[in-house]
Amino acid sequence: MSTHPSFRFMVAHPARWIALGLGSGLSPKAPGTAGTLAAWVGYALLSRWFGPAEWLMLLVLGAAVGVWACTRCAQHLGMADPGAIVWDEVLAFWGVLWAVGPVDFWQQAVLFGLFRLFDAAKPGPVRWADQAFKLRPGEAIGWRQGLGIMLDDFVAAACTLGVWFAAVALLR
Repeated sequence: MSTHPSFRFMVAHPARWIALGLGSGLSPKAPGTAGTLAAWVGYALLSRWFGPAEWLMLLVLGAAVGVWACTRCAQHLGMADPGAIVWDEVLAFWGVLWAVGPVDFWQQAVLFGLFRLFDAAKPGPVRWADQAFKLRPGEAIGWRQGLGIMLDDFVAAACTLGVWFAAVALLR
């Protein structure tokens, strides 16, 4: 199976739609960034109807469904953590925006940059989370890898929030 899935691949199974971020993960370059951009746009659109409680419910349900979808899509691709799977970026960045609350475009842009930095560079705790659920010799792709796909982005989101709230506290 190709490491760059096609639109045809995506539409063949509902888990693929979710895991591939409704198509944003099909980007041939920087699919994680494309997924995070899609999350940013999606957040702006959905926030017209969603308040904090609805976002929390979406994040919790999205995490549960995301483990399943990421696991199935990884199995279908035959890879433990394909770059095209971006539901983890989508959900984690939604979590960042939800946790920070209403901020202006430029503050959201800073959050976007911080999140992408932590997700791509994988410093300390993000690297640990990325490595914690890697395939063991002889192990088939299963729910552990789906959880691992999601976990490193949640840790990147937590690091983003830590830097954000520390900076806000220092600037007061």
